[in-house]
Amino acid sequence: MKITLISLDNWGFNQFIAKELERKNIEVNQINFYQLRYRYPTFFHRVFNFFAKLFFKYNIKKKFLEKKILEELRSNGKQDKILLIKGDFLNPDFIEKIKPFTDELIGFFNDNYRRSPKIAKIYNVFDKGYSFEKEDVKQFGFSFITNFIYNEKELTVNEKKYEVFNVSSTGKRDVVIQNIAKALDAIGITYKIIIVGKNIPSHNSTQIEYSKQTFDLNEVESFISQSNVLLDVHRENQAGLTFRVFESLGFSKKLITTNKDIVTYDFYNPNNILVVDKNHVEIPKSFFETPYEPIPVNIYNAYALPGWVDKVFELKKGKNG
Repeated sequence: MKITLISLDNWGFNQFIAKELERKNIEVNQINFYQLRYRYPTFFHRVFNFFAKLFFKYNIKKKFLEKKILEELRSNGKQDKILLIKGDFLNPDFIEKIKPFTDELIGFFNDNYRRSPKIAKIYNVFDKGYSFEKEDVKQFGFSFITNFIYNEKELTVNEKKYEVFNVSSTGKRDVVIQNIAKALDAIGITYKIIIVGKNIPSHNSTQIEYSKQTFDLNEVESFISQSNVLLDVHRENQAGLTFRVFESLGFSKKLITTNKDIVTYDFYNPNNILVVDKNHVEIPKSFFETPYEPIPVNIYNAYALPGWVDKVFELKKGKNG
């Protein structure tokens, strides 16, 4: 069997899907359009693209990306299945051009319609669609699936340097993260919270770190290994579970989250997971005084990558090869 993954994989999570498919003796190709970003050769090209988008709806960067994706698809040949992740970054007419290269085009959306309204324009292009957002499953007829536990190895045991860890991109969540940091300061709980973005505030009343540098998964895992609790601050109007939730499961770490929908999942355990109201943050110190309680193996396996891959690609229905 031949499978191609097409995705915007800026953090590197989707490489684990490819590795799991290879472990199942499937021929895999990856097209990461995060690595196919167009870089303006001159300032003139940047100005030209601005006016081309404004007056002619023509985007040099998107056309470059589409050209590169098609080149790789032609090079790889016909595929049994193609999985497109973050398909809302591509135009519907271009996604149609992908379909002749595969017997089945599958979409997985780990953003929701409210944040990415373009989903409404592309959802029906796919032969099968999956979403981590329950509301979108109902609206667009997707099949429900969460993100996954990607951990392949045990964390190196490091000395704990802080209780709580989080790294997030800057945005509307910053205020909530700052309020959580203040609540942790108030009860004497140490943390390493990093907000990544181009703009660094001139005033910071907490111990939050601001960085213009992004971090790869190895660096993130190093930070996780030095903490006991992970912090997850979900985006506005999003109920789907982020990868931070599944890192906490995979690495057996407690979790503080603002996502109230987490209580509906079978792995929820109030000893392990503290749900806070982002509008009125209260964090009891007692949460940090009890150890993590391992979840049952059958529940853990339901969210682990091997089962995720089997479900999305329907590998249990027939032989691969």
